[in-house]
Amino acid sequence: MAGVVYSQAFRSAFYQVVLAIFVLLAGYYLYSNVVENLCAQNIATGFRFLSEVSQFEIGERLINYSARDSYFRALVVGLLNTLAVSGVGIIVATILGFTVGIARSSSNLLLKKLAGCYVEIVRNIPVILQVIFWSVVIRNLPPPRGAVELWGAGFLSNRGLTVAMPNTHPSHGWMLVALVAGIILSIITAGFIRRRNDATGKHVDSLWVSLLLIAGLPLLVWLFSGAPLGMSIPERKGFSFSGGSTLSPEFVALLLGISMYASGFIAEIVRSGIQATPRGQIEAAKTIGLKPWYITRYIVLPQALRVIVPPLTSQYVSLSKNSSIAVVVGYPDLVNIGNTVMNQTGQAVEAVAIMIVVYLSISVVTSLVMNFYNRLVAIKER
Repeated sequence: MAGVVYSQAFRSAFYQVVLAIFVLLAGYYLYSNVVENLCAQNIATGFRFLSEVSQFEIGERLINYSARDSYFRALVVGLLNTLAVSGVGIIVATILGFTVGIARSSSNLLLKKLAGCYVEIVRNIPVILQVIFWSVVIRNLPPPRGAVELWGAGFLSNRGLTVAMPNTHPSHGWMLVALVAGIILSIITAGFIRRRNDATGKHVDSLWVSLLLIAGLPLLVWLFSGAPLGMSIPERKGFSFSGGSTLSPEFVALLLGISMYASGFIAEIVRSGIQATPRGQIEAAKTIGLKPWYITRYIVLPQALRVIVPPLTSQYVSLSKNSSIAVVVGYPDLVNIGNTVMNQTGQAVEAVAIMIVVYLSISVVTSLVMNFYNRLVAIKER
């Protein structure tokens, strides 16, 4: 018994249990103290307010909503708006960051210097100033009658970005399901092919199989649905536009600000990942006559990704949290709507707690997905 008590494993577990109990007791004390003070001031507590009528409108939303709906639905609208700008921002930041990062590693001096200037500018200007800057720029664009035409695909004006969109069709939902299924199947197939390559010593490229699954399944759904090709093309009509879909100035300004800011950091992450590949391996690959595509695909990328993915996860999480500055440009994200709910109900503790839990959940889910991908791309020793 004494041996167990004095063992390293027992002491480690004991200290962790004691710390957990201390944290729980401290949390309970703080919660009880807050509830007691609120009750003393006759301020309601609890989450019953979520079922009450919100009595305020939301200008930009992805689901049906009116002032007669509940506070809970209003917060859901804010959450969806947050997820929309964060998801699109991650895609834009990744494309920009990888492009600039590769340019930073280029042997072309002019391209390298231009990429370096971009990185230094966007990284050293606070993200909130970048969001405000793009908001001012967009609001000073010409009105719809003088809007900048985007090669027949849309218009850019002080009303935001108006682009062509496919006409609504029931197949679009199934195409999205097929896309998700294709991504999952491509991950499973790539793992199977990799294990088969290691076992047999014969090389089979999993890239084309993955691309076929990801693009082919939605394409099959589209074909079986009658191949709908209808597009809603925006056109000038009076003082506005008809057709297409318009992204508000607030959404565009926030998207540009947070994605460009994150892209500067992603570019440096990509550059460091590329430079982490030993030059000797690249020179050896060139010596035996491998094509540049094979060198990039099988030598540079596998080694660069294990350096790129972990810090890239932090940038994705930071971008999602930076979307909370939407309040400065009036975009109705979770924080903006949460502040309105808090001002109307007076239940600040509950409203802030909801926002904390939501952003914590977004960060945890993003980290789990990226950690899973990191395990897939990690180089495994034989």
